[in-house]
Amino acid sequence: MAAVVFIVLLFLGVSIGLVLCITALAFILSSGNPLLLDSFALQFFGSLNNFGLLAIPLFILIGELMNGAGITQRLVRLAAAFLGALRGGLAYINLVANMMVASILGSATAQIAMMSQVMVPEMEREGYRRDFSTAVTAFGGLLGPIIPPSIVFVVYAVLAQLAVRDMLLAGLLPGLILTGLFLGTIAILGLRYDYPRGQKLSWREKGSALRKALPMLTIPAIITGTILGGIGSPTEAAALGALAAAFIGMFVTKSLKLSDLPTILLRTGVNSALVLFLVASASVFSWVLVFGQVPQSAAVWIQTVATTPTAFMLLVLVMLLLVGTVIDGIAGLIMVVPILLPIATEVYGIHPVHFGVVVSINLILGLLSPPVGIGLYVAASVAQVSPLAVFRVAVPFFLVTCLALVLLALVPEISLALL
Repeated sequence: MAAVVFIVLLFLGVSIGLVLCITALAFILSSGNPLLLDSFALQFFGSLNNFGLLAIPLFILIGELMNGAGITQRLVRLAAAFLGALRGGLAYINLVANMMVASILGSATAQIAMMSQVMVPEMEREGYRRDFSTAVTAFGGLLGPIIPPSIVFVVYAVLAQLAVRDMLLAGLLPGLILTGLFLGTIAILGLRYDYPRGQKLSWREKGSALRKALPMLTIPAIITGTILGGIGSPTEAAALGALAAAFIGMFVTKSLKLSDLPTILLRTGVNSALVLFLVASASVFSWVLVFGQVPQSAAVWIQTVATTPTAFMLLVLVMLLLVGTVIDGIAGLIMVVPILLPIATEVYGIHPVHFGVVVSINLILGLLSPPVGIGLYVAASVAQVSPLAVFRVAVPFFLVTCLALVLLALVPEISLALL
């Protein structure tokens, strides 16, 4: 019964948070154990009683302050100063700017929406096709949940009871590798389609762009420095990053006013509530799955299919790619981790941090994969282009991401190198 309710609600387009809650209730009612209803609310609210989750609204606040302070535009100009003269220069600029913004923002959908507003019109004016510009921006946004800080990694760390710092560090090298693969893809496409070159700037002009962007670069330096140096937790690093963003917006760019703060805080609260409701809903759903002994049944089946850790990781890649195409990254993460993590660590001896990096990136890819692909629809909506047209152009980036996932799955040292 619960499975039918889940599938029907999902295809009716009901919000995934409500789908998970209603499915959990349907399972409880069909289980013949009404005492579970007494624990439903406690499980729902108890899942949010975690200090690590406080980093989520703080990272969202940093993004809102950044947008209001004009920080994004200065980072784009910095990338343009050094990469604009290359063939396909604006596409390179798009990706590198996404990487720099990712080191501050940590949210894929927010980053895709923000960068689509900035980069797609600019690329179109320079002669790039709108669907290609949107595709580059969307897959650049994929770096947001990988390069620290990362809301997805924070959620995984809470679920797996790991140090948030370890998960954030583990995402750094995979994020840089993925950026390099995307840049290589643009280089190959640029040769084939003869993308335009931008204006070449003098070293004096480059120095000027760097000086103007230096205050903005202190934000990721503060966040990563606080975490790497052991000065504070990721939550405290996010709080310091938010203070730095507000200070820069008010006193350096002077684009942020005190009168803007109520609106910024309201948007932060609404977006945080959406994410945290999803976390709580998926936690209740996972609790029900555990009660129904779904992880145990899955473990028995998986062991008959995958006899080695390598086979298990490849099976997980395929399974989660399918899950990610229909379920949001964080919701999918909270649903599958209670099932797959014990199997990965106890049966196959896979390091939980390595497993978390692979699983998180795999599910994040679903943000840009049909039929749901929330990130794909956000980019297409902002750019006013068909989501299907964007995905067709983005196929090379999709395949490169799949290649990176296989590499990360088979070589755990990449994820664990900085721990």
